[in-house]
Formats: sequence, structure tokens, C-alpha cells
Amino acid sequence: MAIFLTEASKVLVQGMTGAEGMKHTRRMLAAGTDVVGGVNPRKAGRTADFGTRAVPVFGSVREGVEATGADVTVVFVPPAFAKAAVTEAVDAGIGLAVVITEGIPVHDSVAFTAHARARGTRVVGPNCPGLISPGRSNAGIIPADITEPGRIGLVSKSGTLTYQLMHELRDIGFSTCVGIGGDPVVGTSHIDCLSAFQDDPDTDLIVLIGEIGGDAEERAAAHIRAHVTKPVVGYIAGFTAPEGKTMGHAGAIVSGSSGTAHAKKAALEAAGVGVGATPTETARLVQSVLTHA
Repeated sequence: MAIFLTEASKVLVQGMTGAEGMKHTRRMLAAGTDVVGGVNPRKAGRTADFGTRAVPVFGSVREGVEATGADVTVVFVPPAFAKAAVTEAVDAGIGLAVVITEGIPVHDSVAFTAHARARGTRVVGPNCPGLISPGRSNAGIIPADITEPGRIGLVSKSGTLTYQLMHELRDIGFSTCVGIGGDPVVGTSHIDCLSAFQDDPDTDLIVLIGEIGGDAEERAAAHIRAHVTKPVVGYIAGFTAPEGKTMGHAGAIVSGSSGTAHAKKAALEAAGVGVGATPTETARLVQSVLTHA
């Protein structure tokens, strides 16, 4: 099994005919993803040739869903149009919307994540690398060739740290890796992924990657203490970040004593989570836990 994304997932790409959409659709197809269509109202009725597969372009998400049975969309549209794109996907009955776009205004993210939640659509992102169930399906921009299928579940705010841990633990492999994004408002949380991995019989251990800013990791620690019985290993980015500076992600800002890496590390360790000082040490912790399980 995997969480949220499997080989049965049928994927639409909103913004497929743009430069980024074309590049990453090609990569998704190469990873075995069942990309069934793209969406661009100005190019409806055409096909995009990816060599091994010609993918039809639809005028709307609803047309794509009705023609293909798509249940996932990956959104590569510019920030100004992201709210409308996600809302369109939700209204078309898409079950999972993966929003790669960065720079979306926070009030737009608040609006479309609330709309999605009310309609039963899961949003991953925005400003995220997407998610991959290695050997099954890849929805987003995560490189598919840096790891293997296995029994680790990974949830991360950081795209680059997701890639590093996937690579360092490639010999063990992953059930699903989810990049939830680092914006102040995201559609899927650490807790959502922790719950799904806890219920997934093919996930034996969970890796949680957090970063400075907000209290998501502290809330995740409380959830782990109360509800997660599988081993969890963590890493927090930002121990050297200066106070009051936004670091990389819009949500990665420390104000006073709130949201510091030290506070997050302490909360996770109090919940029984081993926290590595570096990504490499985190990978070694995972290997040690699995060896002694």
C-alpha cells in the first residue's frame, strides 16, 4: 500500500502545456504515473506528445474528469491563477490536488484550502514538491530515481531535505514521501500524514522533517504521543537561523521564543521521537531504529 497516491491514481496536470508543466509531466510519465490529461482552455482538443505517450488537453478539469476518470490533479499554474485552478478542481470532484505553485497569496491559500476541506478534496501544498509512492506513482517534481520502494513513510516541509533523506535511505526505500510545503497555510499537515502512515500496513517507520516557524511540529509531537505507535525519527531545519528573519519558506520565521528549532526538537524528543542533528545523522538514526526493531 501507499498513502494518498497509488498506481491506480489517474492524474491530470493543470498547466501541462507550459514549460514547467511539460518538463515535469515528462518526468512523471517516466516514473510510471498514469497521466491521463492536461488542462488548458486555450489548447483544448489538442494533444501533447511526450514520445512514449500522447496526452490529451482538455478545456476544463471537469471535462478531463468526465473523459478519463481522473482523481488527482497537479497544479503548475502561475500564482495569480492558482486559487481559481484549485477551486475548479475541487468543484469537478477531484480527490487530491497537488499544488506545486509558490508565491500564492496567503488569503488565496486560506480560501481554496477551506473550500477543498468542505468538499472532501485533499490539497497537498501549496509551494511543495508534491508526493511520490516509489515504483507506483509520482505527482509533482520529486526526482523518481533517487530512491526505491520500501517501508519508510516520509513527511516534510522542505523539498530539498525530502530529496536528501530519500537518497540517503534509498537502500531501505519508502512507501510514500509527502512534501507538504512550507507556507504559513497548507492543505495537508504533518498530523494528516502521521495518521495515514500509522494506518498504512506497509509503513514500518515514519520520518518527519520540520523547520523553524509556527507550531506545526509541536502539534505533531502531541499527536505522536497520543496516537502513533510506530517509530518516528525527526529532523528540524533552522538551528542557526537569526531571529526575525524569513528563511526560505514564507512560514519559516522565528519570533522571540516561538517556533525555534530547539523548542521543536525538545517537543519531539519528549514524545519519544529521535531527532538528528543533521540529515545524515537522521538517516543513521532511521537505520539504527530499523536494525533494532
